[in-house]
Amino acid sequence: MLHVKQVSKVYEGKVAYRALTDINLTIEEGEFVGVMGPSGSGKTTLLNMIATIDEPTTGEILINGDDPHRLKKDKLATFRRRELGFIFQDFNLLHTLTVEENIMLPLTLDGRKVKEMKQKTAQIAGKLGISDILTKRTYEISGGQMQRAAIARAMIHTPELLLADEPTGNLDSKSSKDVMQLLEVINKKDEATMMLVTHDPQAASYCNRVVFIRDGKFYSEIHRGNNRQAFFQKIIDMLSLLGGDDNDFSSVRI
Repeated sequence: MLHVKQVSKVYEGKVAYRALTDINLTIEEGEFVGVMGPSGSGKTTLLNMIATIDEPTTGEILINGDDPHRLKKDKLATFRRRELGFIFQDFNLLHTLTVEENIMLPLTLDGRKVKEMKQKTAQIAGKLGISDILTKRTYEISGGQMQRAAIARAMIHTPELLLADEPTGNLDSKSSKDVMQLLEVINKKDEATMMLVTHDPQAASYCNRVVFIRDGKFYSEIHRGNNRQAFFQKIIDMLSLLGGDDNDFSSVRI
C-alpha cells in the first residue's frame, strides 16, 4: 500500500544537512505501523514526505502504486485531501467552527451536499463517542474530546492512509490511552492503514509493528504478536539501546 524506496533527504544551506539516508519502508493495507527514534532522528521528516508536505531528495514514495510527488499542485491538493488523513499533536482544529463543522471540513472542501455531510458526521461522531459535543466550540471541550474530533475529521472521507504525528503529545495519561485504544479499534474494525510517529512507548505498543530510526537511517523493527505488555517492554528495551537524551522520550505510562 505504501512503499518508501531508498529515500534520502538533504536540506541545502550554508552547511548541507542530511536528515534521512536510504530509507526503505513498506506498509501493507490494514497495517498499523509506529515510527520511533530520538529527537533529530528523521522520523518527522519521513512522515512529512509521505504526507507530501516535503519532497525526497532521492528515492521515491509510492501510495497504491502512484508517486504523489509527481502530481501538479492542484492534483496534489486533491490527492492529499482524498487519499490521506492527518492527526496532529496540537489537534489543528479551527476555533471559529463548531466540532461538527470541523469534522465535515474535508467534505466541505470537496463540495459535498450538506445532507450527506451531516449524515456522515453524525455517523462517525457516534462511532467515536462525541455525538453530544457536535454543537460546541473547541474551547468548550477537553483535550481528549478535541483529539477525538480531529480523528473524526481525519477519517470522515475514508482515507487510504492515516498519518498520526504525536497524537497523544498534549494529552494526559487517561486521554492518551483512550485515543490509542480508539485508533486500534479503527485499525481493526475498519481495516484502516495507519502510520504513527511518536516518542511515547505506551502509544507505540498499540501498533502491529514499530520501526526505529537513528541518525536518519533505519535501525531496527519489532513486531507486536499477541501480548501488548510484552511488546511494550520490547519497545522500552529498544529505546534504551537507541540512546538519546533523557527528554527524547516521554515518561513511561502503563
